[in-house]
Amino acid sequence: MVKVRIQLGAKGSPLAVGAEIVRKDGFAALYKGLSAGLLRQATYTTTRLGVFNIMSEELKARNNGQNLPLWQKAVAGLSAGGIGALVGSPADLTLIRMQADSTLPVEQRRNYKGVGDAFVRIVKEDGLGGLFRGAGPTVVRAMSLNMGMLASNDQAKEAIEAAGFPKGGSVSVLGGATIAGFIASAFSLPFDFIKTRMQKMTPNPDGTMPYKGPIDCALQTLKNEGPLKFYTGFPTYCIRIAPHVVFTLVFMDALPKVQKNIGL
Repeated sequence: MVKVRIQLGAKGSPLAVGAEIVRKDGFAALYKGLSAGLLRQATYTTTRLGVFNIMSEELKARNNGQNLPLWQKAVAGLSAGGIGALVGSPADLTLIRMQADSTLPVEQRRNYKGVGDAFVRIVKEDGLGGLFRGAGPTVVRAMSLNMGMLASNDQAKEAIEAAGFPKGGSVSVLGGATIAGFIASAFSLPFDFIKTRMQKMTPNPDGTMPYKGPIDCALQTLKNEGPLKFYTGFPTYCIRIAPHVVFTLVFMDALPKVQKNIGL
């Protein structure tokens, strides 16, 4: 919620923005869009991690069991991110709209009751394709995040292990995941910024949209606000993304070991 508000123009530090949200809308406002956020994780995250593991194992088998070169890891990460984002795009659209709603004039607010109500109204008002508005930048953002997260994690772990630390040890796993969290944040924030603007936009008074598409959004932002605008809210974004990346990667590393121990 705080990340979205900062990207949409809220001034001040993340703590100040969060405090302002609580002051105006109450503590529960920090969790607005939770139902959409949970659905997004259930669809997007499970798909991207599953696709990445399948692709990595297939590529490793073709490479005689050897570690994959960085470019193959990047391809697997890009592909997994793109497929997962497409599956999770409707939930992501709903999440952004619910979190940005109170920043709009009262007459323009959508006031979705929940993710189910949002889906029904979007299809009714914009057609089935309306669920995928902003899917282009959503997919690109996910591809960049996954390439930064999954490819850099494997590469970082290999470098840490080559430096003499035990293979699969805690230093390797946590070190690789931490590096991956920062790289994933840096790679994906510009695309996340464009995605947020595209999904939040409402028609101008003359009925036209502020941006013709993600490229137009990027060009207008670059021209009018400069390149650093794409990194608005980076500390907040990194605090949000990096722990999630670390937890996910550590869980992915531990899960096969647990399955093996219990005989699955």
